[in-house]
Amino acid sequence: MSALNITKENFQKEIIESEKPVLVDFFASWCGPCQSLMPVIDEIAAERSDIKVAKINVGEELELARKYRVMSVPTLLVVKNGEVVSRSLGALPKNEVLSLIG
Repeated sequence: MSALNITKENFQKEIIESEKPVLVDFFASWCGPCQSLMPVIDEIAAERSDIKVAKINVGEELELARKYRVMSVPTLLVVKNGEVVSRSLGALPKNEVLSLIG
């Protein structure tokens, strides 16, 4: 499965109401570290059927970035049962991203 592109229109259904934990990648197309993290995010999305993986472009979804206080990109959130349970800033190696999920 590939990472879901999230907008304010599908955020509630795909993230907040998800029965699975969700790894959310807040990114920007102009951000170098975001681009280096993207293959890791895509790989995790392809490998893990027990979670959802989602991407939010902060340039297109400024309202969501503000709501979750995303001040720099990339920012990774893990959302379980509608609540943020983990947050990380910056590009991380795959093993560290996976450790955020638990």
